[in-house]
Parts: sequence; C-alpha cells; structure tokens
Amino acid sequence: MGSQSRIILALASLALLFLYILPMWKITLDAPQYPEGLGMYIWIDTITGEKKHDLQNINGLNHYIGMKRIEPESIPELDFMPWFIGFLVGFGLIGALSGKRWLLYSWVGIFMVGAVVGLVDFYLWEYDYGHNLDEETAIIKIPGMNYQPPLIGSKKLLNFTASSWPASGGWIAFASLGVGMVAALKERRRKRAETAKPRATRMAATIAACSIGLGAIGCAPSPRSIDFGFDQCEHCRMTILDQRFGAELVNRNGKVYTFDSVECLAAHVNERSGEQAAVHSLWVVDFARPGNLVPLPEAVLARGPNFLSPMGMNLAAFGPIVSGEQVEHAFGGKTVEWRQILELMNSHQESVHPASLGL
Repeated sequence: MGSQSRIILALASLALLFLYILPMWKITLDAPQYPEGLGMYIWIDTITGEKKHDLQNINGLNHYIGMKRIEPESIPELDFMPWFIGFLVGFGLIGALSGKRWLLYSWVGIFMVGAVVGLVDFYLWEYDYGHNLDEETAIIKIPGMNYQPPLIGSKKLLNFTASSWPASGGWIAFASLGVGMVAALKERRRKRAETAKPRATRMAATIAACSIGLGAIGCAPSPRSIDFGFDQCEHCRMTILDQRFGAELVNRNGKVYTFDSVECLAAHVNERSGEQAAVHSLWVVDFARPGNLVPLPEAVLARGPNFLSPMGMNLAAFGPIVSGEQVEHAFGGKTVEWRQILELMNSHQESVHPASLGL
C-alpha cells in the first residue's frame, strides 16, 4: 500500500472518533402549532431531543395516535454501535500501519456492509414505529393511516412535515467511507501498474458497483409532497390550495410537475400525448387522506356532485385501501377509469354531461 493510501486510511479511521461526540442522525417535525419545530438526534449510543423537552413532546404526540414511546434504553443497536465504530477505528489503524492492501479492502468492505445493514435496520425500525400502533389507547384513529418517518428526505404526516437527514456525525461517517473507497480504487490501479500480468480483483469492482447502485437508488425519480398554498398547477397555473385534491407527474429525469386536480393532470397528459415515453409515473392525492399521494394505477377514481374539485369536474381519487363500492356508498358518486377521464378532458367541458360516464 502506498504512503498516501496509508495516510488516507489512518485519517478516515480516526475521523470516526467524532461519532462519539457528534450526533449521527436528525429527525425533525414541523407544524403550525410548533413554530420552532420539534427535533431529535440519534447518537452513537442514545437518542436525545434537539431542544430540552423535544423528545418528551414527541412522545406525547405519539401517545395520541397510538405510537410507541421512543426509549433509547430499549434499542439494542445503541449498545452495539460504539463497539462497531471502535472496531473500525482500530482495524483501520492496523491496516494503515501494516500497509497491506487486503486490510484496506477489508476495512472498506466491512464499513460498507455495516452502513447498508444500519440503514436497513433503521428503515425497519421506522416501519415498525409508524405501522405498529396501539389502537386501544390511541385518541386519534384514521383507518389505514401509518406514520412511518422517511428514511432520508421529507414526508407529510397529517399536519406535520417529518424530515430525516444525517447529522454532522453521519456526514463525517459517509465522508470517511468515501475517502476509504477512493484509497482502495487508487491501490487497485497501483497494483495493476506494478505487476506484469495484472490479475482481476473483485473488491474494487464490488465497491464501484455498490457505489453506483446506492447512487441510483438515491437518484431514482420519485414524487414529492405538494406544498399547498405555494405550488402552482402546471396546467391551469392556479395556486394549489385544497389538500383533498391534487396530482403529480414525474418524468424520467426526476422532474416533478404539480397539478391542482385529477382533471388538470388528464388535460396535461392529453396535450403531451407524444411525450409518454418521458413519463416515469403519475400520482394523485388521496381524498380520504389529504395531502397523501398514491400511484395512479393503484388509485380508485370517482366522479360525483359531492366532489367539488378545483376545476369543477367533480373528480376525486382514493387510495387502494378503499374499494369502489365504499366510495360510491359513502359519497354517492360513481367510479370511473383513467381512460374515461382522458376522453372526458379531450372533449369540450361545457358540452360534457355526467351521463357520458354512465352517471
């Protein structure tokens, strides 16, 4: 191993010591009733509130919807994490002192596996935290609703916006892994130059493949929460206000177009019929769960006089947990198919009568 790679490995290992004094992750909740927001930090061995009483307030809010209390002493990963980070520091320093390439490759591999396992474990914890509700003690009950925070990014939960991002310690850990990967790739090229008959080493290829895969996951086109009161409809240019209605189109480049109603989305799709190949996905707001987006192919679409949609076509969408019969019984409308809505919007709205859809 070259001297430059040995220095990089040593510094990357020592940088992990910051995880013992800096938080790794931060989750915040923003809502009108909490103008300063609520936040909590996940450290290497505990969980604390961003401000003095934030964790207590978050647990109080959780009680209303039947969620578990966040109790650091009941999370076994917080007992294991300090030992794992300590192992990485020690193993990396041994590799830097010995100068053996296989120790550098092993350090990067172990670190990467640990990072992936940690993120998966964090996601599973969030899933259980947001789905496994105590309905007997819950004061607020919304059938089919879950409160799983996002793994990375922001998400609308009732009137709260939950955000989850690495904290300072987390960014240092990602940077440490990144420079370790750079050193491993550098050593791979160096080894090829030193040998007359270079032999393929799978470690560098695995690192590169995993990096590309993780990057692809992070960059996959996806919808975003509509910012009601600020976002404008791409079709009619009206400000999107009513949280029971709305839609989004996500193209293959990840760009998101927002709409104030299902009918505006349909009109836009009709106008851009020649660009269907560029569309990645279509999403609609769940009428029963305001602000929540569901994939259009999974949604139940309905039309009726009780759906006072922004553009006056009386169209609404529901999540897949609601059946067409339930929608018709509860709201007095009729279910329709997406192709029927496209046909409806393709004609002059003034001449359309409800009977054209069999209502």
